[in-house]
Amino acid sequence: MPTLDVREEILRLKKERRAVILAHSYQRPEIQDIADFVGDSLALARAAQKTECDVIAFCGVRFMAETALILNPSKTVVLPDGDAACSLEASCPADELAAFLDAHRDENYYVIAYVNCSVGVKALADVIVTSGNARNIVAQAPADRPVLFVPDRNLGAWTARLTGRGMTLWQGACHVHEAFEAAKIAELRERYPDAPVVVHPECRENVRLLADCVCSTEKMIGYCRESGAERFIIVTESGILHRLRRLVPGREFIGVPAESCSCGECRYMKLNTLEKLRDALLTLSPRIELPEELRKRAERPLLRMLELSR
Repeated sequence: MPTLDVREEILRLKKERRAVILAHSYQRPEIQDIADFVGDSLALARAAQKTECDVIAFCGVRFMAETALILNPSKTVVLPDGDAACSLEASCPADELAAFLDAHRDENYYVIAYVNCSVGVKALADVIVTSGNARNIVAQAPADRPVLFVPDRNLGAWTARLTGRGMTLWQGACHVHEAFEAAKIAELRERYPDAPVVVHPECRENVRLLADCVCSTEKMIGYCRESGAERFIIVTESGILHRLRRLVPGREFIGVPAESCSCGECRYMKLNTLEKLRDALLTLSPRIELPEELRKRAERPLLRMLELSR
């Protein structure tokens, strides 16, 4: 467990650097507790836009820190662990997407990209979506163009089912959400029959079909807060359990072990530590840097999403 001195150093450096600390909901509890804002990647990047700061310390994975820089180009963005990657992002390399679009130029795909992708993929997209607004944005896609949804096949399939919009799905997935097993969730439901099952849409269809609610991490908080249930089975990365217990006190939240990650943890998210956060604020590295032309191309579909969400 980090010493009190490490936390005090972080707070001192944050003040000296005029920094804001952002933490994704899947981060370690001690990082969530010291952050100025906790949430999903896009909400955090937008929160930083409204904050008077010079430095953004983004405790998450690389694509999230990139998104923060896309929307906050005048600020310095650091990622505590430079190796904090993302299996979902890696499943859709920008060069492979570019080659696919080039080979299918005649189809003139309208590219909808889940925000969990690299800056290179964002730059190739027509519009970005989150798990919370995908249904709304997909419903507004041009009727006269075929849709390519990247990179998450599970979120894409769920959204297609909700909207009735046919889409070509890129075959990417998150290694944590893909690993949740329907049999284990059914066992938990039998053990806790009074507990609603709350599932993230990045999970496979056979898991989503067992859910009482399929929603984004942010909407999970609202659902659990408004529900009259005393306990919930939560099917997403285990970091959200700390936030749920803090924001919805007095309820029981049950995590689900996943097949390839026994405690439902993202190994990349958990690379960030308080010590690495302190070092990032001290040295302003690892620093996220993007060519301005690429940043601008990636910004356009993000701004389009915001316009369509109004």
